[in-house]
Amino acid sequence: MNAKTPSYREYRFPPEVISHAVWLYYRFCLSFRDVEDLLAKRGVIVSYETIRQWSRKFGAQYARKLKLSLVKTPSALKWVAGEARSLGPSSLPARLAAGNESTL
Repeated sequence: MNAKTPSYREYRFPPEVISHAVWLYYRFCLSFRDVEDLLAKRGVIVSYETIRQWSRKFGAQYARKLKLSLVKTPSALKWVAGEARSLGPSSLPARLAAGNESTL
């Protein structure tokens, strides 16, 4: 078994359910009971204690993956204060200042 791939062999639920539960917990900072409710709405009945145990066992790997994916986001997607600027007479603030509401 590779250290990077966790073993789901002795678990009742399929790996997709376990990984989705752990992903929900770490990605959206939900409580175990919130994850339990979300899974119940999808038809998966699992206790919050089971989700806690999954998070303890598999959580470090998922948290590391999420952290790495957030670091790799391009800087073009980040918000820069000052991007909202006037583009000349055709811009909305200039039209409002001129009193041309009909051109909106």
